[in-house]
Amino acid sequence: MRDGAASGEGAPWGFGGFHMVRIRRAIGRALKLMAAPVVLSSLAGFFIWHASHGERGLIAREARVVQIAEARTELARATAEREAAERRVNALRGATIDRDQLEERARALLNMTQREEIVIPYQPGQRLF
Repeated sequence: MRDGAASGEGAPWGFGGFHMVRIRRAIGRALKLMAAPVVLSSLAGFFIWHASHGERGLIAREARVVQIAEARTELARATAEREAAERRVNALRGATIDRDQLEERARALLNMTQREEIVIPYQPGQRLF
């Protein structure tokens, strides 16, 4: 009896052990062929993800650009404040002293005013100008 079903070998629909081996080999070959592209595409996906969402990715770059813009604005404000202070100090130096500047500074240091002036107190951290 050559029929596999009649002899009790293999599957009842007529496939023998030889066909199962061929199927397993074909599946093994397909898995081997797919392994390299799957691994490489996973690796590429990993790098693409981190290039956009990572610590130094594109999204983090946008946040750093905003921080740099804020820092430059703060630098410009501090520079302007420093230059104003330098102008005020330079007005108090030398042979030509600005009388208004000198009077303003003396009043601030001595905490004195004239009779017709109005004093408006404010917190030390709040500047009026």
